Amino acid sequence: MAGYDYDLFVIGGGSGGVRAARVAASVGKRVAIAEEYRFGGTCVIRGCVPKKLYVYASQFPEHFADAAGYGWTVPGASFDWPTLVANKDKEIARLEAIYKKNVEGVGGETFHSRAVLVDPHCVYLVAEDRTVSADQILIATGGRPAPHPALAGHEHCIFSNEAFDLKELPKAIMIEGGGYIAVEFANIFHGLGVETTLVYRGKEILSRFDMDLRRSLHETMEKKGITILTHSISEWVGKNPQGRLDVLLSSGKTLTVDQVMLAIGRIPNTENMGLEGVGVELGKTGAIVVDEFSRTNIDNIWAIGDVTHRVQLTPVAIHEAMCFIETAFKGNPTAVDHDTIATAVFSQPEIGTVGLSEDEAAKRFPEIEIYRASFRPMRHTLSGRDEKMLMKLIVDAASRKVLGAHILGPDAGEMAQLLGIPLKAGLTKHDFDRTMAVHPTAAEELVTMYKPTYRVKNGERV
Repeated sequence: MAGYDYDLFVIGGGSGGVRAARVAASVGKRVAIAEEYRFGGTCVIRGCVPKKLYVYASQFPEHFADAAGYGWTVPGASFDWPTLVANKDKEIARLEAIYKKNVEGVGGETFHSRAVLVDPHCVYLVAEDRTVSADQILIATGGRPAPHPALAGHEHCIFSNEAFDLKELPKAIMIEGGGYIAVEFANIFHGLGVETTLVYRGKEILSRFDMDLRRSLHETMEKKGITILTHSISEWVGKNPQGRLDVLLSSGKTLTVDQVMLAIGRIPNTENMGLEGVGVELGKTGAIVVDEFSRTNIDNIWAIGDVTHRVQLTPVAIHEAMCFIETAFKGNPTAVDHDTIATAVFSQPEIGTVGLSEDEAAKRFPEIEIYRASFRPMRHTLSGRDEKMLMKLIVDAASRKVLGAHILGPDAGEMAQLLGIPLKAGLTKHDFDRTMAVHPTAAEELVTMYKPTYRVKNGERV
């Protein structure tokens, strides 16, 4: 290691890369990290964090409306988009500084530069116009929204990156896609008063989530006033004489909106990094191929996070970073555990989920039990809001192990985090049943559903 400039060079200053750099430096390794844009990566700069802030902003109209049922008179409210954007920018700048400081504070070096692999141990820093060497190299360059070059007029469209910083709030927007990014932004823009249309090629939004949650959220979003057009794609986008956008859909329908946002998936950032020249193996989508320890086909080169196209979630990238440190620098080879990952969709109402969906469980187990409760949450009883909460447990009939837990409703994401612990531990329905309820809460339903709503045997409901 002494023959190299660094023990570890990290390419990419997002959550995974920064965690790896910071922890490696804190245990005495000579570490450097290069980020060509802003430290914090997708999550902090143009993803989870600003998204959640905008979710909060978009929820206030419902809070104001609900207040009347509790005796509050709320004066007519107005919303200022530039204020939200400016305050978001301040918070993101604060977090960016912390991410950089966390690395430098433990002795790591930071570079604002694009980094290109020259050989398995050398990295060229474009902004510095020099090459440095490292014993180990970690690639954590993340991903970006997938473009749609085949769409005529795609140059008129925006992606999630641009949606946070629009100069003005559109009066109408069309969002194409059915994943969590599309669904979350549809709810955000609708909540901020934008006429919102969600266009999705599939049969139902949020594929791979439990079908009960997908259908219930779809229905609730439409009740709120969001238009959802399934089995449809955009075929042409053009600017009309009024400066607005006309969108021709495959159904023959034409929409006129102010913005078209594409949320049709994400692709890894692996272009023009010298990966092919060094011989790093890439998959069909351009993602870096790694083993269970995040090692590439080249012994000293590793990759974590969205650039590997495994599970595209910030906490997963951070977990992969910690496993990498254990394996590469602590003599404790640690495989990444991608099983039973809790996650949330910050729709309105939000989704929290962990484990297998009903359809997945039915394919893997001969017989499963479904515990399902749908009810109006207590917070809506006085407000009069007609919005149901859904809770669902999937249980293996033979072992009684809880295979999946799914929630649609207020604070579902918070509950999913806590549910991740018993499901990860492999606890049974009996363990849930003998747990005392906290009353009055919505979460108590999770431990008071004693009888199955129905069973699924050999794939058939009985």
